[in-house]
Amino acid sequence: MASEYPPTQSSAQDIADAWARELPDVPVSSIGVVTPLWQLAKLFGDDRRRVLTGAGVDPATLDLLSVLRRAGAPYTLTTRELSRRALVTAGAISQRVARAEADGLVTRTRPQGRPRTVDVALTPAGHALVESTVGRVLTRESALLAALPPDQQSQLAALLTALLDTVQQAVGDTRVSQVGDES
Repeated sequence: MASEYPPTQSSAQDIADAWARELPDVPVSSIGVVTPLWQLAKLFGDDRRRVLTGAGVDPATLDLLSVLRRAGAPYTLTTRELSRRALVTAGAISQRVARAEADGLVTRTRPQGRPRTVDVALTPAGHALVESTVGRVLTRESALLAALPPDQQSQLAALLTALLDTVQQAVGDTRVSQVGDES
């Protein structure tokens, strides 16, 4: 008779122990690091999507608005600069800008004498949305990390940054993307 409850997840150590037993010549120490990272990435990603859904904004739009807001006053960048800072293609930026403009969150203008350049600027509505949404996201993520004292959070951030740098070099990919992105 099948249980009505899903099976419990094996701990990373249980998984490593089983593979060490079954494949004794294969290194398994990475399981203790990579498995919790994958699990945390999934949990943080799912939680962020819930927060964004509650705020009524999709991740791509928030990314666009955030890049503009972090640029500082007057919160205007060219589409080329947006693409570079958001680490997405020109086509993706064009789609994001079109959606955000239709929602009244940004405006597009062509600077005088530069017919190929498009400037994108936050509107007051876009400014308000990005600030309230980023506030919600960062407050939630701070609460999720609160079990670790500040010194451990700093240590973990430094270790993860070092690991990210090393892995990016090893795989030859220095792009930064969101979990699940194909690009």
